[in-house]
Amino acid sequence: MPTRPFRFGVSMPATGSRSAWQAKARQAEGLGYDVLQVPDHLDAPAPFPALVSAADATTTLRLGTLVLNAAFYRPALLARDIADTDLLTDGRLEVGLGAGHAAAEFRAAELPYPAAAERVDNLAHTVAELRRMFATPDQPPTLHGRTVPPLLLAGLGDRALRLAAREADIVGFPVMALTTPPGADPQQILADRVAHVRAEAGARFGALELNLFVAAVIPTPTAEALTRVRRRAPNLTEDQVLRLPNVLAGPVPRIAETLHRYRETYGLSYFSVREPHMTDFAKVIAHLR
Repeated sequence: MPTRPFRFGVSMPATGSRSAWQAKARQAEGLGYDVLQVPDHLDAPAPFPALVSAADATTTLRLGTLVLNAAFYRPALLARDIADTDLLTDGRLEVGLGAGHAAAEFRAAELPYPAAAERVDNLAHTVAELRRMFATPDQPPTLHGRTVPPLLLAGLGDRALRLAAREADIVGFPVMALTTPPGADPQQILADRVAHVRAEAGARFGALELNLFVAAVIPTPTAEALTRVRRRAPNLTEDQVLRLPNVLAGPVPRIAETLHRYRETYGLSYFSVREPHMTDFAKVIAHLR
């Protein structure tokens, strides 16, 4: 199987004025990022208008969601938003979907907070309906394209990854710090999750693109920098934090070597970072290209 080329994304919510947001989008494109990704949270701007605005300011940058909370959308309304956003971004849209996890956001949206299994069931229903509606564009809702844009499904649980392995174009592995038990080896957890996807995907595994969401890029792993990361995972030791696949620590050549190893070992080739790490990670991108 040929080696898949690297791709790099940066996740950032739209902020400030139209000009400020578009300047950030141009900066991401200029730094060598392939995809600008917008999260979906009630305390952040709406993803689809932000992506259309970013498309107006860029030329090659792809635009994605990382990730939409499927529970916030009815499939027909989501299909309409996807189709029109893909049209208005000249086909540069990538759609990331997740089952939703933040109970407080469900309460704020005046929605019930189902059990995890029900949320994954709803995600599966949403994906099936999107596939069906884009395959039959002559029925309401009227869609402008005949295929769903590239679909990223993210998760770490067995059922979410089973769905992603069978239905997604891109499988996303989110931040692992909160799901790493004390004493566990984070690298082994990632290996197990990738093996689960491989087993569930079967013959289509080679066609899947695997994405890792990077929580932190630490050029100099000082105690202060590690403390900031450990605030989200206080039960982990410093060694565990440094072994988290989502934490990239060290000088640029070492991080680049790590990404090569992740691609060779796990098949990960698509890496997304948070906006605060955009400039530091851009040096890694330049090194790899």
